[in-house]
Amino acid sequence: MRCFLVSQDKRHDPVLLPDGVTVVLGRGPETRVTDKKCSRTQVELLANYTYRSVRVTQRGVNPTSVEEIHLHCGDSTTLQEGQTLCLVNGLYPYCIRFEQESSPPKKSLLHFFTPKRPLKQEEERDGETQPPGSHPGSLLLKVPPQPSDSWEDRGKLLIFTKKGVVPSTKVAGFDLDGTLITTQSGKVFPTSPDDWRILYPEVTRKLKQLQSDGYKLVIFTNQMGIGRGRLRPEVFKAKVEAVVERLDVPLQVFVATSSGIYRKPVLGMWDHLCEKANGGISVSLPQSVYVGDAAGRPANWAPGRKKKDFSCSDRLFALNAGLPFYTPEEYFLGWKKASFELPSFDPVNNFMGPLFDPPDACLTSSSPELVVAVGFPAAGKSTFLKQHLVSAGYDYVNRDTLGSWQKCVASCQASLKAGKSVAVDNTNPDLESRRRYIECAKEAGVPCRCFLFTASLEQAKHNNRFREMTEKGHVPVNDIVLNSYKNKYVAPSVEEGFSEILKIRFVPHFTDSQLESLYRQFSEG
Repeated sequence: MRCFLVSQDKRHDPVLLPDGVTVVLGRGPETRVTDKKCSRTQVELLANYTYRSVRVTQRGVNPTSVEEIHLHCGDSTTLQEGQTLCLVNGLYPYCIRFEQESSPPKKSLLHFFTPKRPLKQEEERDGETQPPGSHPGSLLLKVPPQPSDSWEDRGKLLIFTKKGVVPSTKVAGFDLDGTLITTQSGKVFPTSPDDWRILYPEVTRKLKQLQSDGYKLVIFTNQMGIGRGRLRPEVFKAKVEAVVERLDVPLQVFVATSSGIYRKPVLGMWDHLCEKANGGISVSLPQSVYVGDAAGRPANWAPGRKKKDFSCSDRLFALNAGLPFYTPEEYFLGWKKASFELPSFDPVNNFMGPLFDPPDACLTSSSPELVVAVGFPAAGKSTFLKQHLVSAGYDYVNRDTLGSWQKCVASCQASLKAGKSVAVDNTNPDLESRRRYIECAKEAGVPCRCFLFTASLEQAKHNNRFREMTEKGHVPVNDIVLNSYKNKYVAPSVEEGFSEILKIRFVPHFTDSQLESLYRQFSEG
């Protein structure tokens, strides 16, 4: 099911309102409203697909109306199908339309995050000439080798394709540093562009054997230094070309230059290979392989190997893709499998159980109350409070909007004095930050409940990375802020003055299967 906000005067195309996601509408190019009496953030719209309704909250100065109900700043009401919403001063009418979603052709994550480009001639030719029922490997005869060395710049992704690379159903993927090469100087990081050597003598022999067996050889490497301006792209390009020349086999090299969907362990580079850089030939995961040194191995994982792996990003990259994984020592030298540790937060299997505890508690109250949220940034507080409390008529107080805790307290006092319930959406990690609101509730003679959002530090970091990848203009929360919350945190208790403490688990909700797939990938090793 989908919900659309439809302009009755056909000023613009319908606006999609995802289930449980706040959409802000006002003056601007999206609505084509230029009336200065309409704020750029005139209304907040929150669709509820279960009840086929939309919660309308006014944020602008001048009134919004739903049928005969005129809203003022901070007021909310429900918009049903068949009713009319006027954006400001009785003008710019809208209605909502719910419709069943048809099953569109399945799209990859790259559809959402990379620009479209026309197919190359050989890709078009492949799609036309593949005989019905033929094995994908037969396409090798129809896709010519790469005619010359080439570089492709896709913003946060650089791609080098060596002359002679041939698409294949079988892909042998490798990390670069610590897997195919290491420093000549023996230092952890190269001291110059020329400070490298082939990691093991067996590397070249193994790569040649793989090429002979029909594998396409591909390197996937994270090079954040390029995006941060510490490493000039042309310098790294020269290094890549020199390494490939020394290995003496045709390789394709993917270079992630910044954070985002291309940076391992997220699968942006792998998706691009499979869908845009393999001649239209499908890759067989069981027949393919990935090798990398960032494998989550602990200290002393082998005799003489005292240092633990700096991360687990290569192992997680393979895990996200469903590829068989090996470390360089296992793959090139035949060593036995080493022990390893995966991150404590698992984005695939971490969401079983009730949404809140105790499960028989009531989320809302029929009489005025004050609810104080406690939890990490990116723990799901805003979405939960807006979906379950603000939609039920609670006033919403947030320090990010108001600017200071003093203004938050003043807003709470005003709402409680008016007989309204209030939801406070701040992190509130310690006793002092919560005491202000508990006292505010006592002065108004209403109960104060605590909603404790239980997402861990690792889950909050994962959520934050996901928002950075999917929400344009989102201000990222850095690790300093997250660790600061952790250091200040004191578990809330009823002894502080709370009438109840409700534990809220983070359970993500998605309206798009591709975004859900992205969320359920490990995003940091």
